Order: sequence, then C-alpha cells, then structure tokens
Amino acid sequence: MFSRQISLLVLLLCLTICTAVACAQDNQIRINEIQVIGTHNSYHAGLTPSTAKLLQEKNPKAFDALNYRHPSLTRQLDEGVRQLEIDVFADTKGGLYAHPYSEKMVAAAGLPPDPPYDQNGVMDRPGFKVLHVQDIDQRSVCEPFTACLAQVRAWSKANPGHLPIFLLIETKQTPLKVDFPSVQPELFTPEVFDALDSEIRSIFSADELITPDDVRGRYPTLNAAARAGQWPTLAEARGKVMFLMDQRPMEPVYTEGHPSLQGRVLFTNGTPGEPDAAFTEANDETPEIIDTLVRDGYLVRTRTDENTVQARMNDTTRRDAVMKSGAQILSTDYPRGEAAPSGFAVEFPGGVLARCNPS
Repeated sequence: MFSRQISLLVLLLCLTICTAVACAQDNQIRINEIQVIGTHNSYHAGLTPSTAKLLQEKNPKAFDALNYRHPSLTRQLDEGVRQLEIDVFADTKGGLYAHPYSEKMVAAAGLPPDPPYDQNGVMDRPGFKVLHVQDIDQRSVCEPFTACLAQVRAWSKANPGHLPIFLLIETKQTPLKVDFPSVQPELFTPEVFDALDSEIRSIFSADELITPDDVRGRYPTLNAAARAGQWPTLAEARGKVMFLMDQRPMEPVYTEGHPSLQGRVLFTNGTPGEPDAAFTEANDETPEIIDTLVRDGYLVRTRTDENTVQARMNDTTRRDAVMKSGAQILSTDYPRGEAAPSGFAVEFPGGVLARCNPS
C-alpha cells in the first residue's frame, strides 16, 4: 500500500513537468520517473545521391534501412529531442576513414560524383570519428565526435534549466562482410575507452555531467543504488548531460579496472543484476518486460521503430505499445518535425517534450 501511495504522489507531482525551467516538483521527481523522446543515429545526414542510387540497385533492403536523415543536433534539441545517439569509430592515428570506398564504386558505375567529402581535412586528424557504415554511409551532421559534443554543450549553455540530455554512444568496431577492400576498424580496448572518456571530459566539465559515481554515491555498487531509486532529481539533473553506452558486449571491456564503473563517464548497457547495471536497453522487448525493468529501478531505452520498416507502412503498433510502457527513453528515426512520408512520427499528446513514464 505504501509503494502505491508513493507512485500516486509522483504521478500527481509529475502531471505537469516543467520542460524548460525549474519548478516546485523538481525536488520530488527523479530522472527515472519521466519519459522523453530520442532519435536513433541522430548524426545521420543521409545517403548522397549517387551512392543512394548505387545501393538501391545493388541492395534494395539495405537502401531502405538507410534511407532516412536527421537535421543538425541543435535543431533536434530545439524541437524537443532529449536523447541523441552518436556512433563513434576509433581513429588513433587519423586518416582511417578519410576516403570512403563508395567514391570509387560511384566512379566505376559511371555515376556523377557525390558532393566532396571532408573538404576541411577533419578525417585526417586523430580522434574519434562519427559515421554509420564505414566506406558506404559516412556522412554526418557533425564531425568529429568532439564537434558533435561541442554542439550539444553550446545548446545546453544557451538553454539553461533544460531537462537532462541523454547521449547514447555506440562504439563501432565490426568489419564489413563485403567484396571490396573495406576499412578494418580499430578495436575498443580499455585504453581506447580511456581516450573516449577523455574526449568527453575535454568538452564537458564535471559539473555538467551525470556520471555513474554521482548515482552510486555510498552504495556498494551502481546496481544497488539504481535498485534503491538513487537517481538524481530533476532539480539535480537540469542543465546536465548523461552518457549511455549502446553495446552490451562492451560492458566487460569498459568496466575492466573500473568496478561498478568507478571513475567512468558512460553508463553501460548493463546486464540486469550486474554491479554496473543501472541503464539497460530493451529495444525489442515487450512492454511487460520493460515495465518490470523500470519497477526494478533501471533506466530503460527502447525503440519505437526500426530500419524504416514501420515508418514506410505507417505501422504504429510497436510505437503505441512502448509509449504506454515505463521506458524512460523512446528512440525513433521520426520525432516530431521529422515525420515519414507515410505520416509516421513519434510525439507525446499535446506536443509536450516530456511526461511522467506511465509505469
């Protein structure tokens, strides 16, 4: 009965979330009690004309999955997106992704050259790069990784008191299975992850971040703190960013030497019950499983659509089901202002930017 009373109290407090500035409820509502909309592959600038034509001819299924684009990170934030996803490739020496093989394939096919790539030589410099598929789908609305982070920080400073921004980072290292000499990505080792943390900290100061150490506090593990509901309140989280990791296989690599994510920047896509587990993904799970995870104290991200499949058919089944769940982060390729040609889009009733999670 007591837990039900608490849930009802939170719901009453949370009926009107102040999305731009602090308000009285902020000291009672925690960040795992709200729901926001995010974008999948937020950096994705889309395929260039000739590459798109070539891919559509050679692999229509792959073309369909890649046939979407997003505006700048700044515009997405302006329009209410509060979770951004950025894919990063390690490039320790620089130049690894400076010359995508798609340029040669376009020329060999006799198609018009695509617009010049990397005219400013950014890809030749060392540091993490932002792209989707090496050699094929490399165009990003921001490059390199630090430039994307700088855009987010600039928006944050221009909009003090904003709801926390969740930055989902996908670390990519898988070679392509193709019949041309594609780039072999660098592996993410604990040392490469140290460099990733350092790049993030070079843009954001400690007081601009929500880190695993902040959530763990005096609890023995991060998992114990999350299960006990020790997430920051909105009062503590406003104006800050929180970094999340996409790939669960990277969990043991990132935590090596950092038990329970001590000293780390990102929250792993944790296996529920493990010492580092506080955030977890449930991209294909049922609303019932999602709600169980939420009730257990986890911050959960799920997807409302995938590979443009639902959007092309305006199939809202998955979208509507997970929007009724308690998942705190709903990820889509089609947020408000970026509806698919079919009309498919993901937004909250009344156009609000955030709401209480329904669980």
